[in-house]
Amino acid sequence: MRTLWLLTIVALPALPAYGQVPLSDLSDAAMRAKQALSAHDPEALVGPSSNLVLQIPGADPSSPLGRSQAIELLRRYFRPTEERGLDVTAIREVEPGKGFVEITRRYVVAGTTELRHETLFLGYRLEGRDWHLVELRSAP
Repeated sequence: MRTLWLLTIVALPALPAYGQVPLSDLSDAAMRAKQALSAHDPEALVGPSSNLVLQIPGADPSSPLGRSQAIELLRRYFRPTEERGLDVTAIREVEPGKGFVEITRRYVVAGTTELRHETLFLGYRLEGRDWHLVELRSAP
């Protein structure tokens, strides 16, 4: 009986401590961001975030934007482009409750054939049990 009890304990998966969120949730947020970027869906990318710092062409990075303004700027940013590929290249929880996702984007401007590359840095904050996008920066 004792052996059966020990086998049961050893076979149980490791569960996070109460209040601790596994890193895989940040991975889920990264995959949702990749899907939203691929579909040019700024509403899905911004999600429930109420404020967002954007550093993309056409946006003033000096202060956080409200949700609707961020969505509109992202819509304008994606409009003239066609995606050719997106790769999640980094996912890190940099400190408790703060995460970072790096996505490499390959795209063409509509009407052209020149393949362009861009790295997007997405900053997340843990609110409750959900990761919310709080910052998006673009680097050519």
